[in-house]
Amino acid sequence: MSIERFFVALLCLLPLAVHAAVAIQHWRTPEGARVYFVESRELPMLDIAVSFPAGSARDPAAQSGLAQLTHGVLDQGAGGLSETAIAHRLADVGAVLSGSFDRDRAAVSLRTLSSAREKTQALDVLARVLHRPEFPDAVVKREKQRLIASIREAEADPGTVVDKAFHRALYRDHPYARDEAGEPDAIAQLGRRDLQAFHRTHYRSANAVIALIGDIDRAEAEAIAARLAAGLPRGAALPALPAPVAPAAGESRVAHPSAQSHVRIGALGTTRDDPDFFALFVGNYVLGGGGFDSRLLKEVRDKRGYAYSAYSYFLPMAVAGPFQMGLQTQGAQAADALVVARDTLRRFVAEGPTEDELAQAKANLTGGFPLRIDNNKKILDYLSLIGFYGLPLDYLDTWVDRVNAVDVAAVKAAFARRIDPARMVTVVVGGDGAR
Repeated sequence: MSIERFFVALLCLLPLAVHAAVAIQHWRTPEGARVYFVESRELPMLDIAVSFPAGSARDPAAQSGLAQLTHGVLDQGAGGLSETAIAHRLADVGAVLSGSFDRDRAAVSLRTLSSAREKTQALDVLARVLHRPEFPDAVVKREKQRLIASIREAEADPGTVVDKAFHRALYRDHPYARDEAGEPDAIAQLGRRDLQAFHRTHYRSANAVIALIGDIDRAEAEAIAARLAAGLPRGAALPALPAPVAPAAGESRVAHPSAQSHVRIGALGTTRDDPDFFALFVGNYVLGGGGFDSRLLKEVRDKRGYAYSAYSYFLPMAVAGPFQMGLQTQGAQAADALVVARDTLRRFVAEGPTEDELAQAKANLTGGFPLRIDNNKKILDYLSLIGFYGLPLDYLDTWVDRVNAVDVAAVKAAFARRIDPARMVTVVVGGDGAR
């Protein structure tokens, strides 16, 4: 039986539980790796994620795509095992090795049964992948071709084009301006030695955040974390990314053979540890994050029929991530839709939400909170986030209280500090908007 089927079978036998609290234990290994652990005995499973500051923002300027390629090839030959042997060893014990990647982070995750044989074999594979990736020349060549082809194919998608153009306009020379996948010409020049050097520098023990949740005790968690950290490259932790500089207001239009215009409006937003995070998060639910409840959708879609969807969000990152509003509309309506979106933002920043809007937002957010932590995988993701961004250990326990503490004055003040409607960056791709 595979681990996924085993998990589903056991889950069906368990009552639905709401996590009232998540008891997070934290320590550092001698090498400096930060460890976050939750003991969870409901299922005979263990989930592990090891994260590094090895996202696309860490690409050297002339090697855009190196971080993505390195992460993608880690498990395709490591520690004397070929990619086929790695796949067979994992399948033999029903374990799953996966990964995640964005501008800030690169992570490798393992899900395994906690029984001795399965756990031992799965952890051996994880250790080989993290400690001794081989980056075989043939695999690197193949994955370069695959990545370049994927980027070229995505260029036909106006949604991808507008997202890339928006980040370039907003971040300019900052590392966040680079596309996560990289640039084809730069990728074509990469070789095995480049991947090895990136791994040595960015996948160091001093940079690592090790998150564990599952059917083990503290002593075993310490032993696993120590083993994973001890085999990683040594060296000083990487410095923080530079803070981006807010650009001047501007509007750019990109030609694309799309019948519809894809619109992005935004500015520098916030970080994960920003004291204003919860006020911005709750306020944005009212503005454009609450789906059919949001002002933006009501103004753009319900009242005027300019777009099927319209949204806004803050993406908090290590340094100021983007605040973004987006919509897709017929080219002939793009200019009118832009006016409505900008006016909606301007009024919201000036006036804030109403008491009723705020009460509804908080009720919806807090009511849905149990679903954010209703399984081990979701909690593992939060452990990694808490560790990587240095959030307090009681982040999950206080989340509901901090949402409920937000009032209208806090939302207005937070938006006033972060968002100036007169200094927004706008990008329009396709349709009449590109003329």
